[in-house]
Amino acid sequence: DKINCFDFSPNGETVISSSDDDSIVLYDCQEGKPKRTLYSKKYGVDLIRYTHAANTVVYSSNKIDDTIRYLSLHDNKYIRYFPGHTKRVVALSMSPVDDTFISGSLDKTIRLWDLRSPNCQGLMHLQGKPVCSFDPEGLIFAAGVNSEMVKLYDLRSFDKGPFATFKMQYDRTCEWTGLKFSNDGKLILISTNGGFIRLIDAFKGAVLHTFGGYNNSKAVTLEASFTPDSQFIMIGSEDGKIHVWNGESGMKVAVLDGKHTGPITCLQFNPKFMTFASACSNMAFWLPTIDD
Repeated sequence: DKINCFDFSPNGETVISSSDDDSIVLYDCQEGKPKRTLYSKKYGVDLIRYTHAANTVVYSSNKIDDTIRYLSLHDNKYIRYFPGHTKRVVALSMSPVDDTFISGSLDKTIRLWDLRSPNCQGLMHLQGKPVCSFDPEGLIFAAGVNSEMVKLYDLRSFDKGPFATFKMQYDRTCEWTGLKFSNDGKLILISTNGGFIRLIDAFKGAVLHTFGGYNNSKAVTLEASFTPDSQFIMIGSEDGKIHVWNGESGMKVAVLDGKHTGPITCLQFNPKFMTFASACSNMAFWLPTIDD
């Protein structure tokens, strides 16, 4: 079935994926093969993220309720539950530095959590569907609201409101589906369920580039990613191809054919090794060569 989400472990050695068939699959990155499969039959599994330990994950559910679950992969046991959201969780981001994570939901809230406590550490009410992500230093997080503005919050004082708000041109044809910082913290990438993604300056909020020219006629949520050096941006498309742009010039530099049978909904670069993975209902591992 369709792969909903995947995430590389912090050491880059494994990938965890979640699918529509309620499976959680652990892959070995070097061999590109599944190592083991767990099931979340009762709750389903949607978004999934590694914590800082390579054998624990947090994931959102798509059955029964919208509680986030903290799972030990080692013995397939739940360590903790994080209840609170009343509608589907559409954003989940782990802090790069500690046990904090944030979640955004269709209930128009963003919640801040600590892995060590089941209680929500902070709650923000928004006007619309949120997307959210930590910056690479874990000091601030960005929230995209109503598909038209990006708000930046300081983690230590986020109850005081955003310290910066960037208003964008609203596009009626699509909505924002994701938000990511580049590894150098200077750029923010906004994904949409339309035929374009936007690159903005993380300090000024100015739109640097709008990347388009890939197929997404069915308004699918396609994951876009930076390369680890923050220089290139890539996204899959509904025809199974991956489009790559130079972030500085805005020029398209490559179109890769992954022989995917469906839309490439998930795409991420390995945090430690020069590889990336893409997924539709199957997973492809990519190894760049000098010729490419």
